[in-house]
Amino acid sequence: MKNKRVAYLVMDDMGDYVTDFHLSVAPMAELGWEVVGVPWRSDPDWGRFDAVYICTPWDYPKFAEEFLSVLQTIEASRALLLNELETVRWNLDKSYMKDVEARGDDIVPSRWYDDFSAADVSAFFGEHDVDKVVIKPTIGANAMDTFVLTNPVPDALLDRLTQTFSGRSFIVQPFIEGIQEEGEYSLFFFNGQYSHAILKTPKTGDFRVQEEHGATITPVSPPDGLQAVAARVFSHLEPLPVYGRGDWVRGPDGRFLLMELELIEPSLYLRTDSGAALRFARAFDQRFEELAGK
Repeated sequence: MKNKRVAYLVMDDMGDYVTDFHLSVAPMAELGWEVVGVPWRSDPDWGRFDAVYICTPWDYPKFAEEFLSVLQTIEASRALLLNELETVRWNLDKSYMKDVEARGDDIVPSRWYDDFSAADVSAFFGEHDVDKVVIKPTIGANAMDTFVLTNPVPDALLDRLTQTFSGRSFIVQPFIEGIQEEGEYSLFFFNGQYSHAILKTPKTGDFRVQEEHGATITPVSPPDGLQAVAARVFSHLEPLPVYGRGDWVRGPDGRFLLMELELIEPSLYLRTDSGAALRFARAFDQRFEELAGK
């Protein structure tokens, strides 16, 4: 078996982030891969690698243009970038949800804006016919710069929103109470095949479902109907991502609504399923062999 080298793109300092990508190192080794963690801003010789996996560069939203430039450099090298650059470009900005909806898949009702004006905020509630909405940047991660607004919005918060979103595109959605009541389901797919699922439950009084914000992560089997909903969403993706995560919440009418698709650098929660790391490694190796042979 020929030895292959893969760079796992990471941050210079992972800080307090919870990661488990190390669980994939042994399964990758069994398939002939040497895994090397590489900070994404370190500017190595990408030609020393056969492939590059966009692993945990979770600070990239602050440096989106630089991040894309790095990926373009990798794409121009001999290394195979996974997921592919076309997928990254599409998934980078949350306006991709317009495409998902246009394909007939259910998403959390969303409206997109190119710039912020405090005078427009009162209309956010009327457009969704609710008294509570969520506002977040179209490029972001880990609930960064995400706000839950209740009508009416205090002047001090309006000032903060102006500072945060001025000159910046953002998305407004109704607040889905099911997030706090039931939680958010994440389903993971490798090469289009379902792998595993978790339920993310925010701590009491919060809406954020990341571990860094105190959420509880529980391995689950998807509730009735959700796996089929998720499989349909992933079947529409072209090119088919090697890895991906979809986040769903149950809407007021019982339908599962897509919150986000994470196809760039999702946490895969490999530790929550004993077979997940091996399934990831096999999917990665299979795609590499398919694309490297072209």
